[in-house]
Amino acid sequence: MALKNKAVSNKTSKSEYFELLEKMILIRLFEDRCSEHYSRGNIKGFLHLYTGEEAIAVGSISCLEKEDYVITHYRDHGHALARGVEAKYAMAELFGKSTGTTGGIGGSMHIFDATKNFAGGHAIVGGQLPIGVGLAYAAKYKNTGAVTLCFLGDGALNEGEFHESMNLAALWDLPIVFICENNLYGMGVPVEEAVAKKDIFEIGHAYDMPCSRVDGMNVLEVKEVTNKIIKDVRNGKGPYFLEAQTYRFRGHSMADPSMYRGSTEEELWKLRDPINLHWSWLKENGYAKDELNEIYEKMNSVMDDAVQFATESEFPTIDDLYKNIYFENVG
Repeated sequence: MALKNKAVSNKTSKSEYFELLEKMILIRLFEDRCSEHYSRGNIKGFLHLYTGEEAIAVGSISCLEKEDYVITHYRDHGHALARGVEAKYAMAELFGKSTGTTGGIGGSMHIFDATKNFAGGHAIVGGQLPIGVGLAYAAKYKNTGAVTLCFLGDGALNEGEFHESMNLAALWDLPIVFICENNLYGMGVPVEEAVAKKDIFEIGHAYDMPCSRVDGMNVLEVKEVTNKIIKDVRNGKGPYFLEAQTYRFRGHSMADPSMYRGSTEEELWKLRDPINLHWSWLKENGYAKDELNEIYEKMNSVMDDAVQFATESEFPTIDDLYKNIYFENVG
């Protein structure tokens, strides 16, 4: 079950505390709109929502510098927004519009933004891992000082790419942090029925890689733990494997009614909603009073604009099929 809240050091300013809250709420509302417009038929294909896991993306990505890289799996909306990808361009991509982050060609599972060093969501389970290793290798080779955050789900732990990537990262002492978002299920299979190692984070020991576990529902704990890890990795202390325990409040995808989960389990985890936990912490520590409704209104306005932008944007044309095939005609 979930870890208890832990005390965190008070090194973050009030504005930064509120920025964490705003980003988590933005991601939550973005996913709510995605669910709505998938049901309306405005979003096609598969749709995997990040609802409930917001603290991991927001807490960890907030520790990065501009030159750092983020690469992730197909449940990628939250990571993209946390990295600063504008909601309107992400939503346009999901709508399949030419103004989307990849021109409407990629869709939900392939949000990219080179201007943010966001190296995308990847639909193949574990497919992002070797690419993340490549990004880290390039950073070390060029001596840029950049760190790569590479997100994976617990379902990727049994893929060959995972073990190959962990091995190479350790052998080459690369500046990469692997963050496993353990939401307890790989599609509908409980993690304890699919992964032999009970304490997932200890898999890092097999590669002589430092590793640990963090409460993925507590944005402040995620931020504090990840910040220290990134500093160590940036200072040449090699790769790191972090397990973040979390829970998705929706099914694996919009096509999943999640009948394999009990209602008691779901309700217990929802008591630890990362947004509510952080808001309660802000109030208890004298940082907040009654600003929550105002923040929701602000983020809802952002989402209204994003949906309007996506709705009014044009679809790609037939000629767009011939773009980005060869280097000479990229654009």
